[in-house]
Amino acid sequence: MDEQFMREALLLARQAYEEGEVPVGCVVVRGDKIVGRGRNRREKNRNALHHAEMEAIHEACTALGGWRLWDCTLYVTLEPCPMCSGAIINARIPRVVFGARDEKCGACGSVCDLTQMAFNHHPKVESGLLEEDCAALLTAFFKDLRLTLRSRPKWKKTE
Repeated sequence: MDEQFMREALLLARQAYEEGEVPVGCVVVRGDKIVGRGRNRREKNRNALHHAEMEAIHEACTALGGWRLWDCTLYVTLEPCPMCSGAIINARIPRVVFGARDEKCGACGSVCDLTQMAFNHHPKVESGLLEEDCAALLTAFFKDLRLTLRSRPKWKKTE
């Protein structure tokens, strides 16, 4: 079942890619049912809080009628950042499964590990599920972005 849910997160990541967003997708699952979905929408919404995990957690809380997601699993294509790790801890999500590591901003083991700090909740974190697929999507996005930026006219200050 883990692979099936990560594939759902990958579909959301691809949608984000098509919208010009960093391709990260996330689902929150209770039992065998997805109760929350999210994808990055920071550029579209011009809001730093609109990460895939935040969107999926919000949707899950709304669907389940409460903020404690103590019987859910969160699947995300990229290692959660500090903000999203904090939301995971605060929502009491017991299990997190992510695909690709984030060596620049990952807060579940890469840069730091908030899940093992002295907070009142410690989710179990599993990494590397469909890692190659998740990482390949991110690599393609940033390669395309660099080409787009390189081909844009350069702005020059006029005197």
